[in-house]
Amino acid sequence: MFGDRRLNDCLDRLAGSHLQASQALASGIHAVPDASSSFASTMAGYRFLRNARVTLPALARVLIEEVRPEVETACDQYALLVHDWSQLMYPNHQRKKDRVMLSSKHEPEGYEILAGLLVSDRDGLPLAPVSLELRASDGVHSTRSAKPHPAESPLDALQPVMEHLEREKFARPLVHVIDAEADSVGHYRDWSRAGLLFLVRADDRIVTCEGQEQRCSAIQQRLREQRAFHHTRVIRYRGKKAEQWVAEVPVQLTRAAQRNRPGVGDRSRIPGSPLSLRLVIVEVRDAENNVLATWYLLSNVPAEVEAARIALWYYWRWSIESFFKLLKTAGMNLESWQQTTAAAIARRLLVAGMACVTVWRLARSTHPQADRARRLLVRLSGRQMKRGRPFTLPAMLAGMWTLLAMLETLEHYSLDEIKQLAELCLPNYSTPPPER
Repeated sequence: MFGDRRLNDCLDRLAGSHLQASQALASGIHAVPDASSSFASTMAGYRFLRNARVTLPALARVLIEEVRPEVETACDQYALLVHDWSQLMYPNHQRKKDRVMLSSKHEPEGYEILAGLLVSDRDGLPLAPVSLELRASDGVHSTRSAKPHPAESPLDALQPVMEHLEREKFARPLVHVIDAEADSVGHYRDWSRAGLLFLVRADDRIVTCEGQEQRCSAIQQRLREQRAFHHTRVIRYRGKKAEQWVAEVPVQLTRAAQRNRPGVGDRSRIPGSPLSLRLVIVEVRDAENNVLATWYLLSNVPAEVEAARIALWYYWRWSIESFFKLLKTAGMNLESWQQTTAAAIARRLLVAGMACVTVWRLARSTHPQADRARRLLVRLSGRQMKRGRPFTLPAMLAGMWTLLAMLETLEHYSLDEIKQLAELCLPNYSTPPPER
């Protein structure tokens, strides 16, 4: 990690302090109870996040080296790298002077984040966030650079991130999975020329199929008439059971790309060579065979990967939405953090990512005691689980912090002392009989 032992110790403690689902009214850095005071712990975290040696590339390096061996063991053919954008809203945080406008309002509201999350192609479980771009008024704070760089359009900013992570040479080839914001002919061509593998959900765009230009929806209708769709699996869609039906055809993108730069007025058309891609059409159906959703997936992943597998990979793209939710309302209440600069927010985001990695690792563990450990964390969290759902990541996050607090406490008190003090604090407390 860092060359300074004190920085390493502080990073370990800071990551541990994020192993808790925070509340909006208490979203500061939490101190694990020990001999030091909460104020001292908070000040240590404050100094860490402002230390010039704690750069975003250095923190990202910790995450990348931590996850590198897991890419080889947790992935089969490829490692999925899911990219997505999210807005961090701080409309009332007047002390954050480097906020930017995120909507049509005329006042700065917050920051915009572009994150890259490594996901297993075997089971869809997240491995680690390995890239971060945070746009603020002074530029983009990035894990690729120690200093902010000028902001680009969202899609123009994506390829440098993709190429930067390709240079890490993970044990499995990367497939970059992106939602419909990335449906751009020009960028498809750029990524293909750069040798990048991608999987993008497209709009109902015009493609060339069997020598004719037609919309994806027309191809979908024809494939349905030909009964080309086949059932692949049962999934959950909006909290309910649904079925995936998949069909595939080869297509080409032959039309000129159109540049779109809001605020600049550049809408020039850029001709290019025909680009051959796989069009995988996914229908999400209910038990009555009604189509709940349709995904038009464009990819240059080799044909050895079945269409059903590609559909599943896109379904797992939801992992990054769950990651954002864990950072925000379901866990760490990111949008209530009090750091006053984008640089400090970005550093703390990466530290929070380290806490998430700890929880994800236990979530996918196949160790003989893993189920018992997960049940312990849920019990320590005090949260109720839905029927048939043994754990949730926010519950494990909250339980992990309680476990750390218990371990720290046992360093200073014996079990008998804790029971005696419990009887003093809780007069009606009695030790329950051991479970069988």
